[in-house]
Formats: sequence, structure tokens, C-alpha cells
Amino acid sequence: MPASAGTTEIPRTAATGMDADPAADPSASDEPGAARRLLIQRGLFDGPSPLVPEDLYSVVERGNARRERGRVVLTPDSLLTTNAYFGRVHATYWQRWTDVTELQVSVVVSGSGRIRVMASDTNRIPRIAAAQDVTEARAVTLRFDVKLDRFMDGGGLWLEFSTGADELTVSDVRWSVAEVAAPRPASMVICTFNRVDDCLNTLEALADDPEALAAIRTVYVVDQGSDPVESRPRFATVAARFGDQLGYIRQPNLGGAGGFTRGLFEVAGSGEADADTVFMDDDVLLEPEILIRLTAFANRTRNPMIVGGQMLNLLHPSRLHISAEYAVPEKLLAGQPVEDGMHDAMLLGVDEEGLPHVVERRVDTEYNGWWSCLIPAEVVRRIGYPLPMFFQWDDVEYGYRGRAHGIATVSLPGAAVWHADFGWKDWDEWHRYFNIRNALVTAALHTDFSTRTVGGKLAGMLGQYLVGMQYGLAATLLQAVEDFLRGPEIMADGSAAAAAEIRRIRAEYPETRMHQVGEIEHDFRELTVVRPAGPPGLPRATWLKRAAGLALDRAKGRTGYVTAGDAHWWHTSTFAKAYVTDMSEGGVRVRTRDRALAGELAKRGARTLRRLQKEAPSVVESYRSAMPELTSRANWARLYGLDENA
Repeated sequence: MPASAGTTEIPRTAATGMDADPAADPSASDEPGAARRLLIQRGLFDGPSPLVPEDLYSVVERGNARRERGRVVLTPDSLLTTNAYFGRVHATYWQRWTDVTELQVSVVVSGSGRIRVMASDTNRIPRIAAAQDVTEARAVTLRFDVKLDRFMDGGGLWLEFSTGADELTVSDVRWSVAEVAAPRPASMVICTFNRVDDCLNTLEALADDPEALAAIRTVYVVDQGSDPVESRPRFATVAARFGDQLGYIRQPNLGGAGGFTRGLFEVAGSGEADADTVFMDDDVLLEPEILIRLTAFANRTRNPMIVGGQMLNLLHPSRLHISAEYAVPEKLLAGQPVEDGMHDAMLLGVDEEGLPHVVERRVDTEYNGWWSCLIPAEVVRRIGYPLPMFFQWDDVEYGYRGRAHGIATVSLPGAAVWHADFGWKDWDEWHRYFNIRNALVTAALHTDFSTRTVGGKLAGMLGQYLVGMQYGLAATLLQAVEDFLRGPEIMADGSAAAAAEIRRIRAEYPETRMHQVGEIEHDFRELTVVRPAGPPGLPRATWLKRAAGLALDRAKGRTGYVTAGDAHWWHTSTFAKAYVTDMSEGGVRVRTRDRALAGELAKRGARTLRRLQKEAPSVVESYRSAMPELTSRANWARLYGLDENA
């Protein structure tokens, strides 16, 4: 039976009861000599794991549908939409950043029903871009061409499938664009440190998706741990699946900066002068589709740019961590949400207007986290390699260095992995040293470095830590500032010594350790939860009052139990001893008032901040002068113990 007419744009292939179109692959063509196409996104109806909600990919709005990874079967009188985070093409980013003017989507259908290509505006109002009805089709391929011309400020494209009295099966949904003459190859680097199972899970997830793996030429595993990945029998099995496509490298622990940079180093030394490198954390729940989407987007941008993947929360997989972010280095702040962007956002269900929670408005980011991020070789040639910061702020600094050289960064919606929720990581950890120290280095390199602003922020933090009985965190802050003042020599060894030293320092402070409740000797009455009255109306006056109480050794309460979400300085400082839940909720930390120790740290802090005021101008200049050498290939070759001409 013939197909009924489409409502707007009729596809080139007729949807009749004929057999399957032999040109189902959009990279092929049914016209001799026609240009090949670049796959930019597959239409997936379910995730890579049962741990993630299928509604992030497709949503059944009416009736029933059996959703599989690359196939969906709709029962009669059903409606399914792919207007979901992973299901839609975020067209606004393609129009803004690439030279693409038209997209094509192909689908393979069997049965009877209606297929629509939908589009949205910046104001989230949907419209039909193309449509076709099919009747008793048997594995027929439909193609729809859609202009990319009305998405500058926002909007996307997605598919809707509906049925009447019959069933409809849809598979092999593929979005594509015209292929560039010579697509750049890409390699991937996984930096790992004593997360053997996580790393192997990530590799297996990639091996289980051959088409996604085909987007990558080489997968480098840079193992910096004392528990090597290669020591497991499972590694041999996984490695055999990759064959020559896997490169395994052991090296001393140089942090995330040293591990990821090794990937850039290897790719640049492989003879592929124009290759891209994709950074991938080891402890993610991998959506292999991200490799197709990042590499395709990077191949069509008008100018070389950093293409970042987004982060979804692993413990709460339906929540988007952030859609675009910026930093304020002089105030030691990173991860600030861009205006109109999404932060800790729910991606399922509908809002009060009945519209889905999707990334609709385009927002521009200033950098992207290295949980997953693509860096073209051209960028490295222009701005150098990352700084040997160990970790924390290395991705921020590199993004801002790129901006200073006219290189943009995009955080591409729909290209994402699941990563451990940041909100469940306690602030009072050894990595806080690198957060502070490297923020100061970034401020020295990319701001005017106002000592008033920087010093005021540090003084405020130190004061809060001291009244809140976080003496180890106060010592961590001071060590970070003092090491910053030593100048760029602190990165001469890739910051490996600093990582060991800050752990040693923090071990001297009991409240930095987490305990199981059963390990603590206590009267059960001491563990009665005490909730705060509310945030102070006059924070400065409240701090002065708490500081006076510390100096006079007076407290409102002898002991109290404070939940993780209530562990603010202005609440914990009301006790002589506070049992505080670690942010991971895996145990408890015990903070005990110590006037003498607080006094020593306060005096040290005063000396350190005076030094900052006096020495900052010369220290800032030393970092700027050292930048070319620190970010050179020769310096990284030295850190890796390799021939610098490798």
C-alpha cells in the first residue's frame, strides 16, 4: 500500500511497502559520486546501563513502547518522543559554532504510523519541521533534510513516532551532516589511579559499542597507581578486545594534569599532527555515544575549539551538574553557573507549564571540566600543553588560556558521562590544597591579581575555618598560599612532592579523619542532632562574636551533632566539640575546640597574608615568565623521563 503524504517536507525515499533501502547507512549514498556523510549522533532509545533512566533518551507520552538501545517498538495508539537530553539534537550549538547549514536524519521503519521531525524555538515552543506517514512498511529507510537556520539563540531537533491501529518498529536512527574532506582522527586518554575496576568498566563499555569505538583511533590508558590495572586477569581479556587500538602506559603519579597531558604528548608524537585528543575520567559511567558526538562536532567547527562533554550526577543520574560555567580566580571560585544556564538541574518530567526539562537556550561556557573533554592538536600548538598542576584548576586554567588566544570552549549538551556527584565530596580533604594553590596560580596568570581581593578572600576563609574548628583545613590553606609564594618551582616535579606533603601535614590534625560512629567513644546524648537557627543576618558581626567566644573559651553548647548540610562555620562554632557528618555520609568527623592551636594558626596566617601583600607583584611576574617553559613539550618529556624529541 502506498504511503500517505507528509505534512510539510517529503523525504526523498518513498515510504511504501517495499523492502529495505540498501543505502540505510547515512555515510553511504544511493547516488553515484555523492559526498559521504558524517554521523553526528545516533538515535538511542535507552541508556548503556539499567542504572540510568531511559527517559533521558526517549519518553512514552501515550500508550506503550518497548525501548531498546537502538530500537523501539510502539504498540497501537502510542506516542513516543525523543525530546530528551540524549534524544534531541541540540541544534543551536551546531548553528552557532559549526559551518553546517543542513542536517539529515534517517530512520528505518516497519509497520504503520507517523514519523515527525520536530523543532523548538528559544522560547520552547515546538513546531513540525518534517513528517511522513507509513503503511505496512517493511524495513524502509526514510530520510529527512532539515535546514539549520532558526536556532541561533536556542532550540533543538527531535523525532516523534505515533501509531493508530497498528504497531510500528523504528531502528537505526542516524543524524548526519555532509562530511569534511579529511576528518581529523581522534584518540582518547583515560587517566587512572588505583581505580582498577572503574577503569576496566569504562574500557569494557567502550569495547561493547564498536561503532562508538570506531570514532577513536587509539585508546591510551595512563596508569599512575600503585595497584596497576594490568595486574588483573580481566585486563588481559579487555585488552585483547582492543588489540592494537589500546595503548597502556605506566608512569609515576603526576595527577590528572600529568595523566591527561600524557595523552596529548603521545598523540602529538605519533605523527598525527592534526589529531584530536579526548580526555576521559576513569571513574565515570560511560555513555560511549559521547565519542561520536564530540569528534563529529569538533570536525565541523568553524575554528579549532575545545569541545567539552557535560557531566550528569552518578548518584542521581537524571540530574545535570552544570550546562556552562565560569570561574573567579581572584576569589578562588570555580564552577560558577553561567546566567541562564542549568545547574543541578532535573532532566526528567515536565515543568509547571507542562514542557520537558531539556537544555533549550544556548549558553556559552568559559571552560569545561576534564571528566570528558576534546582538545584539538591545533589548540596545543597555539597555547602549549597544560600546566603541571597535579590536579584541580588545570582544566580551568587551560580553558582561560585558550580564551586569551581566541580559542573558545563549548560544553555540548547531549554529549555527557555520569560522574560522582560533587556535592557528596567533603570540602575538608587534601585536594583542597591544590584547589587553593592552583586558583592562585590561575589568578596570577589570567587576572590583574588584586592583592586586596585575593587577601580578603583568604582571610575570610581562614577566619571561618578557625572558628569552625577546622584546624587541618586552615593549615591546608596556609600551606597552599606559602607554596604559591615560592613561585613556579613548586611545579618542577609535576607537584608530586606537594601531594605527598599535604597528606602528611593534614594527618597531624584529628578532625580531618572520618570515623565510623561505632569507632567513637561517646555518650549517646552527645550525638543528638542540633539544627541551626538559620543563617546570620550580619555575618561579620556573627564571626566577631564567635571569635570572641573562641578567645574566651566559651561556647553555647558543650557538644552537638551536626548534619552534613548544616555544617556551616556559624553553626559548628557554637560548640566546644562537634560531631559532623562527612559530606559522603559515610561517617563522622570530630571537631574539638583548641584555643592554643587556633592562636598559632591565626598568627601564621597573619604573617602569610602580609607576605602575600608584599611579594605578590614579583611572584605573579615569575609565574608569567615561567609559563612558556612549564607548558612546553620539553618540560613534560622531562617529567615523563622521556627523550624530549620523542
